[in-house]
Amino acid sequence: MSGIYIHIPFCKQACHYCDFHFSTSLKNKQRVVDAICKELVLRKSELKGKIKTIYFGGGTPSLLSEEELSKIFKTIAENFIVSKEAEITLEANPDDLSEEKLLQLSKSTINRLSIGVQSFFEEDLKLMNRAHNAGEAWESIQLSKQYFSNISIDLIYGIPKMTNQRWLQNLEKAFELNVPHLSCYALTVEPKTALKAFIEKGIVPPVEDGVAQDHHHLLVSETEKRGFVNYEFSNFGKPSFESQNNLAYWQGKPYLGVGPSAHSYDGKNRSWNVANNSKYIKAIEAETLPLERETLTKNDRYNEYVMTRLRTMWGIQLEEVEKLFGKKYLEYLLMQTQLHIKNDFLIRENDRLMVTKKGKFLSDGIASDLFLLNLD
Repeated sequence: MSGIYIHIPFCKQACHYCDFHFSTSLKNKQRVVDAICKELVLRKSELKGKIKTIYFGGGTPSLLSEEELSKIFKTIAENFIVSKEAEITLEANPDDLSEEKLLQLSKSTINRLSIGVQSFFEEDLKLMNRAHNAGEAWESIQLSKQYFSNISIDLIYGIPKMTNQRWLQNLEKAFELNVPHLSCYALTVEPKTALKAFIEKGIVPPVEDGVAQDHHHLLVSETEKRGFVNYEFSNFGKPSFESQNNLAYWQGKPYLGVGPSAHSYDGKNRSWNVANNSKYIKAIEAETLPLERETLTKNDRYNEYVMTRLRTMWGIQLEEVEKLFGKKYLEYLLMQTQLHIKNDFLIRENDRLMVTKKGKFLSDGIASDLFLLNLD
Protein backbone atom coordinates (compact mmCIF):
# COMPACT_ATOMS: atom_id res chain seq x y z
CA MET A 1 0.00 0.00 0.00
CA SER A 2 1.19 3.52 -0.83
CA GLY A 3 0.18 7.08 -0.09
CA ILE A 4 -0.18 10.40 -1.91
CA TYR A 5 0.65 13.70 -0.25
CA ILE A 6 -0.61 16.88 -1.93
CA HIS A 7 0.92 20.19 -0.88
CA ILE A 8 -1.38 23.20 -1.27
CA PRO A 9 0.96 26.21 -0.93
CA PHE A 10 -1.50 28.98 -0.04
CA CYS A 11 -2.55 30.70 3.19
CA LYS A 12 -4.68 33.73 4.07
CA GLN A 13 -1.89 35.08 6.26
CA ALA A 14 1.51 34.02 7.56
CA CYS A 15 1.70 32.41 11.01
CA HIS A 16 4.67 33.81 12.93
CA TYR A 17 6.19 30.37 13.66
CA CYS A 18 5.72 28.69 10.26
CA ASP A 19 8.59 27.85 7.92
CA PHE A 20 6.60 25.67 5.49
CA HIS A 21 6.38 26.77 1.88
CA PHE A 22 3.30 28.88 1.14
CA SER A 23 2.11 32.11 -0.48
CA THR A 24 -0.46 34.59 0.81
CA SER A 25 -1.26 35.58 -2.77
CA LEU A 26 -3.90 33.34 -4.31
CA LYS A 27 -3.53 34.60 -7.88
CA ASN A 28 -1.81 31.40 -9.10
CA LYS A 29 -4.04 28.98 -7.18
CA GLN A 30 -5.79 27.56 -10.26
CA ARG A 31 -2.52 27.17 -12.15
CA VAL A 32 -0.96 25.34 -9.19
CA VAL A 33 -3.95 22.99 -9.02
CA ASP A 34 -3.66 22.34 -12.76
CA ALA A 35 0.07 21.67 -12.34
CA ILE A 36 -0.57 19.30 -9.41
CA CYS A 37 -2.94 17.31 -11.61
CA LYS A 38 -0.39 17.20 -14.41
CA GLU A 39 2.36 16.12 -11.99
CA LEU A 40 0.15 13.27 -10.78
CA VAL A 41 -0.11 12.05 -14.37
CA LEU A 42 3.61 12.47 -15.06
CA ARG A 43 4.56 10.50 -11.95
CA LYS A 44 1.85 7.83 -11.79
CA SER A 45 4.36 5.05 -12.48
CA GLU A 46 6.26 5.82 -9.26
CA LEU A 47 3.66 4.15 -7.04
CA LYS A 48 2.82 0.46 -7.19
CA GLY A 49 -0.34 -1.18 -5.89
CA LYS A 50 -3.34 0.42 -4.23
CA ILE A 51 -3.33 3.86 -2.64
CA LYS A 52 -4.13 3.58 1.06
CA THR A 53 -3.87 7.23 2.09
CA ILE A 54 -4.37 10.62 0.44
CA TYR A 55 -3.37 13.65 2.46
CA PHE A 56 -3.92 17.32 1.59
CA GLY A 57 -1.39 19.38 3.53
CA GLY A 58 0.00 22.87 3.24
CA GLY A 59 -0.39 25.72 3.48
CA THR A 60 -4.15 25.70 3.89
CA PRO A 61 -5.90 23.05 1.75
CA SER A 62 -9.33 24.22 2.98
CA LEU A 63 -8.85 27.23 0.67
CA LEU A 64 -9.47 24.94 -2.31
CA SER A 65 -12.83 25.33 -4.05
CA GLU A 66 -15.20 22.45 -4.72
CA GLU A 67 -14.17 22.50 -8.39
CA GLU A 68 -10.44 22.46 -7.58
CA LEU A 69 -10.81 19.51 -5.20
CA SER A 70 -12.97 17.65 -7.72
CA LYS A 71 -10.34 18.09 -10.43
CA ILE A 72 -7.61 16.62 -8.20
CA PHE A 73 -9.78 13.67 -7.15
CA LYS A 74 -10.77 12.99 -10.77
CA THR A 75 -7.09 12.94 -11.79
CA ILE A 76 -6.20 10.54 -8.97
CA ALA A 77 -9.11 8.22 -9.83
CA GLU A 78 -8.07 8.11 -13.50
CA ASN A 79 -4.40 7.37 -12.83
CA PHE A 80 -4.21 5.35 -9.59
CA ILE A 81 -6.05 2.49 -7.91
CA VAL A 82 -7.41 3.84 -4.64
CA SER A 83 -8.40 1.39 -1.92
CA LYS A 84 -12.08 1.49 -0.94
CA GLU A 85 -10.93 1.85 2.66
CA ALA A 86 -8.46 4.65 1.91
CA GLU A 87 -8.05 7.36 4.52
CA ILE A 88 -8.44 10.73 2.77
CA THR A 89 -7.49 13.69 4.96
CA LEU A 90 -7.85 17.42 4.41
CA GLU A 91 -6.08 19.92 6.64
CA ALA A 92 -8.42 22.81 7.42
CA ASN A 93 -8.36 26.10 9.29
CA PRO A 94 -11.29 26.83 11.60
CA ASP A 95 -12.17 30.09 9.84
CA ASP A 96 -12.78 28.18 6.57
CA LEU A 97 -15.19 25.65 8.04
CA SER A 98 -18.58 27.22 7.46
CA GLU A 99 -21.58 24.90 7.27
CA GLU A 100 -21.65 25.39 3.50
CA LYS A 101 -17.98 24.40 3.24
CA LEU A 102 -18.43 21.35 5.46
CA LEU A 103 -21.44 20.19 3.46
CA GLN A 104 -19.37 20.50 0.28
CA LEU A 105 -16.44 18.56 1.81
CA SER A 106 -18.73 15.84 3.15
CA LYS A 107 -20.03 15.18 -0.36
CA SER A 108 -16.49 14.59 -1.64
CA THR A 109 -14.38 11.48 -0.98
CA ILE A 110 -12.69 13.20 1.99
CA ASN A 111 -13.39 11.16 5.13
CA ARG A 112 -11.08 12.80 7.68
CA LEU A 113 -10.47 16.40 8.77
CA SER A 114 -7.34 17.69 10.48
CA ILE A 115 -8.25 21.07 11.98
CA GLY A 116 -5.47 23.53 12.81
CA VAL A 117 -6.74 24.87 16.12
CA GLN A 118 -3.30 25.33 17.81
CA SER A 119 -4.91 26.91 20.91
CA PHE A 120 -8.33 27.75 22.31
CA PHE A 121 -6.96 30.97 23.87
CA GLU A 122 -7.04 34.34 22.14
CA GLU A 123 -3.65 35.49 23.43
CA ASP A 124 -1.92 32.41 22.00
CA LEU A 125 -3.62 32.77 18.63
CA LYS A 126 -2.64 36.44 18.40
CA LEU A 127 0.97 35.67 19.32
CA MET A 128 1.09 33.06 16.54
CA ASN A 129 -0.81 35.33 14.10
CA ARG A 130 -3.44 32.73 13.36
CA ALA A 131 -6.27 33.72 11.00
CA HIS A 132 -9.00 32.42 13.31
CA ASN A 133 -10.10 33.36 16.83
CA ALA A 134 -10.87 31.22 19.87
CA GLY A 135 -14.62 31.24 19.21
CA GLU A 136 -14.15 30.03 15.64
CA ALA A 137 -11.87 27.24 16.86
CA TRP A 138 -14.57 25.89 19.17
CA GLU A 139 -17.48 26.41 16.79
CA SER A 140 -15.72 24.87 13.78
CA ILE A 141 -15.24 21.58 15.61
CA GLN A 142 -18.82 21.47 16.89
CA LEU A 143 -20.03 22.04 13.35
CA SER A 144 -17.55 19.58 11.79
CA LYS A 145 -18.81 16.77 14.03
CA GLN A 146 -22.18 17.00 12.27
CA TYR A 147 -20.52 16.01 9.00
CA PHE A 148 -17.41 13.99 9.94
CA SER A 149 -16.74 11.36 12.61
CA ASN A 150 -12.99 11.11 11.98
CA ILE A 151 -11.59 14.46 13.16
CA SER A 152 -8.15 15.41 14.41
CA ILE A 153 -7.15 18.74 15.90
CA ASP A 154 -3.69 20.26 16.12
CA LEU A 155 -2.55 21.90 19.36
CA ILE A 156 0.75 23.63 20.16
CA TYR A 157 2.39 23.62 23.59
CA GLY A 158 5.47 25.34 24.96
CA ILE A 159 4.15 28.73 23.82
CA PRO A 160 5.76 31.70 25.63
CA LYS A 161 3.74 32.65 28.74
CA MET A 162 1.66 29.46 28.49
CA THR A 163 1.39 28.09 32.02
CA ASN A 164 0.78 24.45 32.88
CA GLN A 165 -2.74 25.46 33.88
CA ARG A 166 -3.51 27.04 30.50
CA TRP A 167 -2.14 24.01 28.66
CA LEU A 168 -4.35 21.76 30.79
CA GLN A 169 -7.33 23.99 29.96
CA ASN A 170 -6.53 23.63 26.25
CA LEU A 171 -6.54 19.85 26.63
CA GLU A 172 -9.77 19.93 28.64
CA LYS A 173 -11.49 21.84 25.85
CA ALA A 174 -10.32 19.23 23.34
CA PHE A 175 -11.58 16.42 25.58
CA GLU A 176 -14.92 18.22 26.03
CA LEU A 177 -15.31 18.37 22.25
CA ASN A 178 -14.79 14.58 22.17
CA VAL A 179 -12.57 14.46 19.09
CA PRO A 180 -10.95 11.04 18.51
CA HIS A 181 -7.46 12.25 17.54
CA LEU A 182 -4.99 14.91 18.71
CA SER A 183 -1.73 15.99 17.08
CA CYS A 184 0.27 18.05 19.57
CA TYR A 185 3.56 19.78 18.84
CA ALA A 186 6.07 21.78 20.84
CA LEU A 187 6.50 25.29 19.50
CA THR A 188 9.85 25.49 17.74
CA VAL A 189 11.69 28.62 16.69
CA GLU A 190 12.68 28.19 13.06
CA PRO A 191 15.22 30.39 11.25
CA LYS A 192 13.88 33.24 9.11
CA THR A 193 10.49 33.30 10.84
CA ALA A 194 8.77 36.29 12.41
CA LEU A 195 8.79 34.47 15.77
CA LYS A 196 12.58 34.21 15.75
CA ALA A 197 12.89 37.93 14.94
CA PHE A 198 10.47 38.86 17.73
CA ILE A 199 12.40 36.78 20.26
CA GLU A 200 15.73 38.26 19.18
CA LYS A 201 14.29 41.78 19.56
CA GLY A 202 12.84 40.97 22.99
CA ILE A 203 9.26 41.46 21.82
CA VAL A 204 8.36 37.85 22.66
CA PRO A 205 9.93 35.82 25.52
CA PRO A 206 12.14 32.90 24.43
CA VAL A 207 10.73 29.40 24.07
CA GLU A 208 11.90 27.26 27.01
CA ASP A 209 12.60 23.53 26.62
CA GLY A 210 11.77 22.89 30.27
CA VAL A 211 8.28 24.35 29.87
CA ALA A 212 7.67 22.27 26.74
CA GLN A 213 8.85 19.15 28.55
CA ASP A 214 6.44 19.80 31.45
CA HIS A 215 3.61 20.33 28.96
CA HIS A 216 4.48 17.09 27.17
CA HIS A 217 4.40 15.11 30.43
CA LEU A 218 0.94 16.56 31.17
CA LEU A 219 -0.17 15.74 27.62
CA VAL A 220 0.86 12.09 27.90
CA SER A 221 -0.72 11.73 31.34
CA GLU A 222 -4.05 13.43 30.55
CA THR A 223 -4.60 11.73 27.18
CA GLU A 224 -3.90 8.34 28.73
CA LYS A 225 -6.63 8.98 31.33
CA ARG A 226 -9.11 9.63 28.52
CA GLY A 227 -8.32 6.45 26.57
CA PHE A 228 -6.06 7.95 23.89
CA VAL A 229 -3.17 5.84 22.63
CA ASN A 230 0.12 7.72 22.17
CA TYR A 231 1.07 5.70 19.10
CA GLU A 232 3.70 8.21 17.92
CA PHE A 233 5.45 10.95 19.87
CA SER A 234 3.16 13.79 18.69
CA ASN A 235 0.04 11.78 17.87
CA PHE A 236 -2.72 10.54 20.16
CA GLY A 237 -5.70 8.57 18.91
CA LYS A 238 -8.65 6.70 20.32
CA PRO A 239 -8.50 3.01 19.29
CA SER A 240 -9.12 2.62 15.51
CA PHE A 241 -8.68 6.39 14.97
CA GLU A 242 -4.90 6.38 14.49
CA SER A 243 -3.91 8.39 11.42
CA GLN A 244 -3.04 5.93 8.67
CA ASN A 245 -1.06 8.65 6.92
CA ASN A 246 1.06 9.24 10.03
CA LEU A 247 1.54 5.53 10.59
CA ALA A 248 2.70 5.00 7.02
CA TYR A 249 5.28 7.75 7.39
CA TRP A 250 6.71 6.43 10.67
CA GLN A 251 6.71 2.87 9.34
CA GLY A 252 8.72 3.85 6.25
CA LYS A 253 6.01 3.13 3.67
CA PRO A 254 6.43 4.68 0.17
CA TYR A 255 4.56 7.85 -0.73
CA LEU A 256 4.36 10.29 -3.62
CA GLY A 257 4.45 14.00 -2.79
CA VAL A 258 3.09 16.41 -5.39
CA GLY A 259 2.95 20.20 -5.39
CA PRO A 260 5.60 22.85 -4.67
CA SER A 261 8.11 21.74 -1.96
CA ALA A 262 6.47 18.29 -1.58
CA HIS A 263 8.73 15.35 -0.66
CA SER A 264 8.49 11.77 -1.93
CA TYR A 265 9.99 8.48 -0.71
CA ASP A 266 10.17 5.03 -2.31
CA GLY A 267 12.10 3.12 0.35
CA LYS A 268 15.54 3.84 -1.09
CA ASN A 269 15.29 7.27 -2.71
CA ARG A 270 14.00 10.61 -1.51
CA SER A 271 13.02 13.52 -3.75
CA TRP A 272 11.64 17.00 -3.23
CA ASN A 273 10.04 19.55 -5.49
CA VAL A 274 11.21 23.13 -5.87
CA ALA A 275 9.78 25.41 -3.16
CA ASN A 276 8.68 28.13 -5.57
CA ASN A 277 5.20 28.31 -7.06
CA SER A 278 6.16 30.04 -10.32
CA LYS A 279 9.12 27.75 -11.01
CA TYR A 280 6.99 24.72 -10.18
CA ILE A 281 4.21 25.79 -12.54
CA LYS A 282 6.56 26.57 -15.44
CA ALA A 283 8.42 23.27 -15.10
CA ILE A 284 5.30 21.12 -14.93
CA GLU A 285 3.68 22.98 -17.84
CA ALA A 286 6.82 22.10 -19.83
CA GLU A 287 6.43 18.46 -18.64
CA THR A 288 9.65 18.67 -16.63
CA LEU A 289 9.77 17.47 -13.04
CA PRO A 290 11.12 20.33 -10.86
CA LEU A 291 12.72 18.09 -8.28
CA GLU A 292 15.98 16.91 -6.76
CA ARG A 293 16.66 13.28 -5.84
CA GLU A 294 18.85 11.63 -3.25
CA THR A 295 19.66 7.94 -3.06
CA LEU A 296 19.90 6.91 0.57
CA THR A 297 22.93 4.90 1.63
CA LYS A 298 22.54 1.87 3.85
CA ASN A 299 23.64 4.00 6.81
CA ASP A 300 21.06 6.65 5.87
CA ARG A 301 18.31 4.04 5.79
CA TYR A 302 19.43 2.61 9.13
CA ASN A 303 19.45 6.07 10.73
CA GLU A 304 15.98 6.85 9.36
CA TYR A 305 14.70 3.49 10.58
CA VAL A 306 16.01 4.18 14.10
CA MET A 307 14.64 7.72 14.19
CA THR A 308 11.16 6.89 12.93
CA ARG A 309 10.60 3.63 14.82
CA LEU A 310 11.84 5.01 18.13
CA ARG A 311 9.13 7.69 18.01
CA THR A 312 6.39 5.04 17.90
CA MET A 313 4.80 2.93 20.62
CA TRP A 314 6.07 -0.20 18.84
CA GLY A 315 9.72 0.85 18.95
CA ILE A 316 12.58 -0.80 17.10
CA GLN A 317 12.20 -4.45 16.10
CA LEU A 318 15.65 -5.97 16.67
CA GLU A 319 15.06 -8.94 14.40
CA GLU A 320 14.01 -6.53 11.65
CA VAL A 321 17.21 -4.49 12.11
CA GLU A 322 19.30 -7.60 11.50
CA LYS A 323 17.14 -8.64 8.56
CA LEU A 324 17.26 -5.22 6.87
CA PHE A 325 20.80 -4.12 7.69
CA GLY A 326 22.79 -7.10 8.96
CA LYS A 327 24.37 -8.38 12.15
CA LYS A 328 26.98 -5.60 12.42
CA TYR A 329 24.27 -2.94 12.55
CA LEU A 330 22.36 -4.84 15.22
CA GLU A 331 25.51 -5.25 17.34
CA TYR A 332 26.27 -1.53 16.99
CA LEU A 333 22.71 -0.61 17.97
CA LEU A 334 22.73 -2.81 21.07
CA MET A 335 26.09 -1.39 22.15
CA GLN A 336 24.86 2.19 21.78
CA THR A 337 21.70 1.54 23.78
CA GLN A 338 23.42 0.33 26.95
CA LEU A 339 23.78 3.72 28.66
CA HIS A 340 20.22 4.76 27.77
CA ILE A 341 18.86 1.50 29.17
CA LYS A 342 20.90 2.06 32.35
CA ASN A 343 19.46 5.59 32.67
CA ASP A 344 15.91 4.27 32.16
CA PHE A 345 15.42 6.15 28.89
CA LEU A 346 15.14 2.94 26.86
CA ILE A 347 13.77 -0.49 27.67
CA ARG A 348 14.26 -3.79 25.88
CA GLU A 349 11.33 -6.18 25.90
CA ASN A 350 12.04 -9.42 24.07
CA ASP A 351 12.65 -8.39 20.45
CA ARG A 352 11.66 -4.73 20.88
CA LEU A 353 13.55 -1.64 21.94
CA MET A 354 11.34 1.26 23.13
CA VAL A 355 11.63 4.59 24.88
CA THR A 356 10.31 4.71 28.44
CA LYS A 357 7.96 7.43 29.73
CA LYS A 358 11.03 9.09 31.21
CA GLY A 359 12.81 9.05 27.86
CA LYS A 360 9.87 9.90 25.58
CA PHE A 361 10.46 13.67 25.38
CA LEU A 362 14.13 12.95 24.65
CA SER A 363 13.45 10.38 21.91
CA ASP A 364 14.99 12.40 19.05
CA GLY A 365 18.17 13.00 21.03
CA ILE A 366 18.34 9.33 22.01
CA ALA A 367 17.90 8.32 18.37
CA SER A 368 20.80 10.54 17.33
CA ASP A 369 23.03 8.67 19.81
CA LEU A 370 22.11 5.44 17.99
CA PHE A 371 22.93 6.84 14.55
CA LEU A 372 26.09 5.89 12.74
CA LEU A 373 28.17 7.62 10.09
CA ASN A 374 30.04 4.62 8.80
CA LEU A 375 30.07 0.87 9.24
CA ASP A 376 31.63 -1.90 7.11
